[in-house]
Amino acid sequence: MSGTIGRKLSNVWLRICVAIILFMHSIPGMLSGDIQSFGKDYLDKIGFAPFGVFLAWNIKLTHIFCIVALLTNIGLYIASSIMILILLLGIFMVHGQHGWYVVGGGTNGIEFNLLLIATFIQIMADNKRKV
Repeated sequence: MSGTIGRKLSNVWLRICVAIILFMHSIPGMLSGDIQSFGKDYLDKIGFAPFGVFLAWNIKLTHIFCIVALLTNIGLYIASSIMILILLLGIFMVHGQHGWYVVGGGTNGIEFNLLLIATFIQIMADNKRKV
């Protein structure tokens, strides 16, 4: 397999994997009521009231927008930029206080967010001409 074809296939595989992760991070929460809880029980309490639920839903809808962008290869730069912003805010507002580990040496830490940020940066670099 030539280098160019291999790079393109690995980019498609990476985009599909991230789309699956975002899907599994979004859809179950939409169905279970977790988004409502996050909005009311967390975002409202840290100063976003009365917009906590609205913000929580917009975050999840942004995930859906990003899933579509990842799978269609359209709007990747915009979707990736927004996701990086959400992930950075997640580090500062939620995960940073819990340390590094998501599981193992701790819980709810920043390692997964940093991995996703690096992944979105790579997707943006691989698709730099895809607005």
